[in-house]
Amino acid sequence: MADVAAKAGVSRALVSIVFRGQPGASQETRERVLRVADEIGYRPDNAARLLARGRSRTLGVMFTVHQTFHSDLIAGIYPEAERLGYDVLLSAATHSRGETKAIEALLGHRCEAVILLGSDAEAAYLDALGRRTVTVSVSRRMSHAHVDFVHSAEGKGMRQAIDHLVELGHRRIVHIDGGRGPGSAERRRAYRAAMRRQGLGAEVRVIPGDHTELSGITAGESLLAERDRGQPLPTAVLAGNDRCAWGLLMPLMRAGVEVPRDMSVVGYDDSHLSHLMPIGLTTVRQDSVLMAEHAVRFAVERLADRGMEPREAVLEPKLVVRGTSGPAPEYRA
Repeated sequence: MADVAAKAGVSRALVSIVFRGQPGASQETRERVLRVADEIGYRPDNAARLLARGRSRTLGVMFTVHQTFHSDLIAGIYPEAERLGYDVLLSAATHSRGETKAIEALLGHRCEAVILLGSDAEAAYLDALGRRTVTVSVSRRMSHAHVDFVHSAEGKGMRQAIDHLVELGHRRIVHIDGGRGPGSAERRRAYRAAMRRQGLGAEVRVIPGDHTELSGITAGESLLAERDRGQPLPTAVLAGNDRCAWGLLMPLMRAGVEVPRDMSVVGYDDSHLSHLMPIGLTTVRQDSVLMAEHAVRFAVERLADRGMEPREAVLEPKLVVRGTSGPAPEYRA
């Protein structure tokens, strides 16, 4: 024990000479300290060293626990951050832990910048946060906020989905709204515009909802109740996101509604689970890797130049056709 203590004492006394690059010891002494450090399991505290220099080189990421698309974004953030020499610290928003608390935790851990995935904060809060620290908002754009934005062209994605369904003969196309979810307002407007452009303005119907499975379940049960009262089911439903689409499929399948024979269902995001279901989900793909890479680069570049004007990256969406969309019933041979 005395020998270990002595070794530890040597390591503590001389470790700064070795690991801070100070030339105050001979090569023999440095090698001895390194051997002792290795024997006692010593590792340099890089975080403490960076903080001593006034840097943490850490990017904070705020995400929502149950949003599967956020996990896809996080998977893309890590390699890009590592490539640029940064660590990543995650902080989750949950039903019992609000977004503000999640963000403050990141700042409390000295993150140099924060990347917000699907923030639902007000514009005034985002603007104040952006002036306080480097901030990038992913999936949600807010006018007049001093932050950088990364999102897909929501309008193009919705037009692709509507055009696909119309080409399959669908006219009664319903949209389940995403509520306050990121991109929902743009998707709602784009749905109405795309339906009018196809001459289907009289068929426009938006069902209130949000970006959860429960929202899809509720919408499905409501449509089935209408059918039981003699009203026809829509031939296609464009959900606010993939989670909502998955929820919609549950009551439909329980009630014997066959997808896509009786009804086509289209989601939005193309999160990693969309192609793992028993029936692959037709959905609008947002490129999570490109979105993540842009977000990290925006943060790192602004850390190097705080005086830049806010920037915006708008990425192209792409419709991915799988098993939940098919010809409208009246067009099926």
